[in-house]
Amino acid sequence: MEAVLEATARDTFGKNEARRTRRDGKVPGVLYGGDGNKATPITVEPRALLRILHSESGANTLISLKLAGAPDARVLVKDFQLDPVTHHVLHADFYRVAMDKVLQVTIPVMVHGEPKGVKQQGGVLEFIRREIVVECLPADIPEHVDVDVSELMLHQGIRVRDIATNPKWKPVTEGEAMLVHVIMPKAEEAPTPEVTAAAATATPAEPEVIKKGKKEEVEEEKKEKEEKKK
Repeated sequence: MEAVLEATARDTFGKNEARRTRRDGKVPGVLYGGDGNKATPITVEPRALLRILHSESGANTLISLKLAGAPDARVLVKDFQLDPVTHHVLHADFYRVAMDKVLQVTIPVMVHGEPKGVKQQGGVLEFIRREIVVECLPADIPEHVDVDVSELMLHQGIRVRDIATNPKWKPVTEGEAMLVHVIMPKAEEAPTPEVTAAAATATPAEPEVIKKGKKEEVEEEKKEKEEKKK
């Protein structure tokens, strides 16, 4: 997937200018790569950037960055920062990619189906890795890797080497790395004999209100005896 993002060059770097940019309703960013690997401060529209980040391909979306006064550049999101409260984008870094050069990206693993080991044997599907690293050209970045777990029985799993091969990309993550497997559910720990014995021999504490009641009864009996003597 390729998206289009408008950008405007900023004059300088710095926290003060970044704050002013945010007050103006823009997202401050930096464009890396290009001639001499020069870093260029830029601004982008927050809504347009969020649409890209929230798409299926997310940060792996190939972007056609349109910067005034410069040729269109193919870029990827290198990093971005979100406000922990408002979730607004505070900053974003982009880097230029060469369309004819292979790169490495991290993509999510999408699981399909319900394992037989869960339906028939009472097991639980456990995720070990939800992402893998693949190598490909920028135009061939996959949105995700599909994994079918329908045939998995108890104590069986799927490793990176079990993923169907694709001519457009190849896994970089080690082939023996486990992605998912079916395991027995963890049993609840039974109480130890020491704890059980202590609970059985423990004397329940007498409520405070009852103690107070007994004290009052004793005082009343004393008063009655004194009145009879009189």
